[in-house]
Amino acid sequence: MTDDHDAPPLSPEAAVRPDELVAAAHEDGVDAAAAAARRVIDALLLAGDHTDADLTGVAKQLHALADHLQERAPAREERMVTMWRGTGITRHDPVTGPENALAPPLTLTGRDDGSVHGVVTLGLAYQGPPRCAHGGVAALLLDHTLGVANHWAGLSGMTAELTLRYHRPTPLFEPLTVTGRQLSVDGMKIRTTGTISAGGRNCVTAQGLFIAKHLPRPS
Repeated sequence: MTDDHDAPPLSPEAAVRPDELVAAAHEDGVDAAAAAARRVIDALLLAGDHTDADLTGVAKQLHALADHLQERAPAREERMVTMWRGTGITRHDPVTGPENALAPPLTLTGRDDGSVHGVVTLGLAYQGPPRCAHGGVAALLLDHTLGVANHWAGLSGMTAELTLRYHRPTPLFEPLTVTGRQLSVDGMKIRTTGTISAGGRNCVTAQGLFIAKHLPRPS
């Protein structure tokens, strides 16, 4: 049972800061391969069918690469264990993960005032309306950023509610500033806010309710 009044989050001075908020990309291994895959995805969308590139040949090469990887991959459950090994920052999430070719990826840093901040440019893979990001992609970026903001503030959890307001279209091909800040803690309930802005103007704002619990990691 908790009382009806929100307790303030830890002050910026009192919070115990994690050593890192997102995983740094390596220049080799799976990180390098994921970065190359991002280039392929972007290039395929840019080329489309109106190109003199041999896309049938490209498809055969890509299938051959997939076969090569799948033949040498560990069992899925074994891979799940290695993905979640330890208690540190994961490397595979679809927003900041350098191992995930679906991630832009967004890099977030913590600030002394308790907020987190990052800049990312989205390409064609994230398009919804013409030249603009899909609204679901904006939700993905903010859900993750609010979670990271909670981690930076000292108490994190799982998303219970995420309320978004879309002020204007979120543009592709230009820098987007993504921010998050924990507002309050009431027992297990955590309230957090965030924004996506471009050129100093808010595109999307978010209010989130998180519950301070986590699923067990595979072992």
